[in-house]
Amino acid sequence: MSLRAFLLLLLLGLVAASALAVVLARHEHRQAFIELTRLEKTRDELNIEFGRLQIEQAMWSETNRIEQIAAGKLGMKFPEGAEVVVVTP
Repeated sequence: MSLRAFLLLLLLGLVAASALAVVLARHEHRQAFIELTRLEKTRDELNIEFGRLQIEQAMWSETNRIEQIAAGKLGMKFPEGAEVVVVTP
């Protein structure tokens, strides 16, 4: 085999290897993009759920609701003026 034929085969092999590397890189890029899209969707769903939970927490911790539960279930009430004792050191 002549040197020219050898160089031609070598270059052809390198071009084929380069083409396969490009295909592999594009495939990995697409897989990474699909994973990124899936993770962004999950993030958005979690942010929505977090917002709902914050609203629910605010609702459960409203002063009026706590007072109603304290009065209804526990029989608690604010002390009258005569029931208040001030302790001084």
